[in-house]
Formats: sequence, C-alpha cells, structure tokens
Amino acid sequence: MNNFDQHRLQMVEDQIRRRGISDKRVLNAMATVPRHLFIDEPQQRLAYFDGPLPIGHGQTISQPYIVAFMTEELRIKSHHSVLEIGTGCGYQSAVLAMLAKEVISLEYVAKLAETASKRLNELGYHNIQIHNVNGMDGWQENAPYDRIIGTAAPTSMPDKLIEQLAPQGRMIIPIGGSIFDQSLFIITKNKKNKVKIKRSLPVRFVPMVG
Repeated sequence: MNNFDQHRLQMVEDQIRRRGISDKRVLNAMATVPRHLFIDEPQQRLAYFDGPLPIGHGQTISQPYIVAFMTEELRIKSHHSVLEIGTGCGYQSAVLAMLAKEVISLEYVAKLAETASKRLNELGYHNIQIHNVNGMDGWQENAPYDRIIGTAAPTSMPDKLIEQLAPQGRMIIPIGGSIFDQSLFIITKNKKNKVKIKRSLPVRFVPMVG
C-alpha cells in the first residue's frame, strides 16, 4: 500500500464515514477511486485533503465529503442509468461508474471533456460516455434516466433535466444565483411522474456555464 492509498482510506474514515455516510457501496467506491490521478501532479499531495481543488478552466474537483453525500443521496442501484451534468476532471463520474450500469456525463468545456474521457478510459472505467455539450439541455438520446446529478449550479430549477428523469427517478443538484446562495436540491418523481422537491445542504459550487 502506497501513501496515496493510505491517505485515501484515512479520508474515507475521517471525512466521510465519521460525518454519517454509511452506504457500504459508496464508501467502497470512495476508498477505491484514485482521486489523486484526477488532478495535476503538482497538486496530487493535496488530493485527499478535506476540500475542493482547482482543475483549470475555472472549475473544481469537489470536496470528498460532498461527492460522497451527493452520491449516497442518489441511492444508485447496479441496474441504473445515471446522467451527470458537469464531468470536470471525471472523478465523480468514476465514483458513479462503480455503482451504476452506465453513466452519461456532459461537459461544456471541450478540453475538460477530452481530458476526462482519456483519463477514465485509461483507468478502466468503460461504462461512461462523455459528451461535450451544454449540460442544461440534458441528453435526450438516452433519456429517461434513473438518476441525475449536477456538479455545477444553475440559477433556477432545471426543467429540461427534470423532464429527462424517469418515473421513480431521483436527482440531486446545487441551485442558486451566487456561490453564497446555493443549496443542494433533491428532486424525485413517483410512478405517476409527480415531482417532489426538497432543499438539502447549503453548498458552494461553480456556476453552470453554457
């Protein structure tokens, strides 16, 4: 076991399990995905630090606890399809890929989409499709989705994404007009497509571009 492996296991214990994340599949994914390989080498020593890190193009890799919290809230089953809005460096995509049947991930910044796609392929995550498009429009081709996750914040409720959520589906996304006025929202549909919206944690995410 190298230092990165030790730091990753420590991250799961200190930052994630102790704060109430209890889903064994989520904890295993967080303990397995090599977060340090999703950021540039000069910053890799900070990979398992309790906070976000810049990944270029004005974007960030989210705090490990927030990744775990949002993933647990999705309640992903192994047969689910997941739509991710905001691939970024691909770290959250990799965590999702360990839990779901397939992940469709949308990234507006072409360079990030290209780099993440190459990285995920090299690391052996082959159940992820990445598309360089405006995430706010979703990806109709594979809709509806069992689960949807947003990793950047729109200023208002994302109606197009809600439309692409399957019956009995579940979405989690940060929404707010500024980074100082954002919350995570959990959006669910029942069998009859009735939508329910619940406000969760206050958060700070980069704004959704596009």
